Amino acid sequence: MFNFAKGTKKKQEQAAKADDYLQPDQEETSDADQPAVETELSIPDDWGLTEEDRYVYAFHNSQSPKLHQNQISIYGMEVKQTKKGMEVAGLIRNTVTKAIQFGETRVLLLGSDQKPVARKTFDLSQLGSIPANGARPWTFVFEPDMIVGDTAQLAGSWSLAFELKKSHQLDLENSWEESINEQTRASLETIVKQAPKLKPGEMNFMGVQARQQDNGDIAATILIRNGAEKNIHLEQVPLGLKDASGEEVARGSFQMTDFTIRANTSKPWTFIFPARMIIREEIDLSEWSAYPIQQDQKA
Repeated sequence: MFNFAKGTKKKQEQAAKADDYLQPDQEETSDADQPAVETELSIPDDWGLTEEDRYVYAFHNSQSPKLHQNQISIYGMEVKQTKKGMEVAGLIRNTVTKAIQFGETRVLLLGSDQKPVARKTFDLSQLGSIPANGARPWTFVFEPDMIVGDTAQLAGSWSLAFELKKSHQLDLENSWEESINEQTRASLETIVKQAPKLKPGEMNFMGVQARQQDNGDIAATILIRNGAEKNIHLEQVPLGLKDASGEEVARGSFQMTDFTIRANTSKPWTFIFPARMIIREEIDLSEWSAYPIQQDQKA
């Protein structure tokens, strides 16, 4: 059982509308003008918890803020570092007027700055059915590779929150934010929106524009797409480039500095293949593609 004696600071829980989690035939309509609702601790008998455990959870449920009807939230109780990673105890609270069940659900651990410190998709079907106006405890374990932010932010206030499923977003480096115009940005956002959906955890390279310059270099603008739940940091990017013939026309390895593609985003970058990297004389860039290569792979 968690030791709550020392106490931990936490922000008010992040409540969300139940409509974002229920199936279409289960949807409810929330009304923030309705009276606040208290939740009652709900723990299945077959969980085998001790009376002491139940007392601790009941105490924290009584201390949690009241919710409006038709809300679902996670009330954080304790966070601690273990060999497994960040282990967080929380109460999942339901004020929907009927019992609800969860499946795979993405959860955030937020620091005092309200930015994600960790994110992970949990299989919450093991929670079982949470009754109307019920609260059920759960332990969320965020392994080290699920950490995406500064854990020092957990020393102050912190909270758990459901992460609503968001569409894949465009992410720009500061240099791009400051240099591109609104039309270019809008075009990139359209490309990101219309691009094929990434598989969970997938990362790929999608060509946006390529042209051969007067000095023979090829400038290729590429979207680096991250479908993972964690940020990806790149220090070196070995790339190959094929033209309309389907043959490789250039390859090179590019050093990157403080280059991060945030979780569930695509970041554009222009890679310059110097003329010395070009391995064919006739090049047709009416169609082209870029792809990562093994550094020891021969041309």
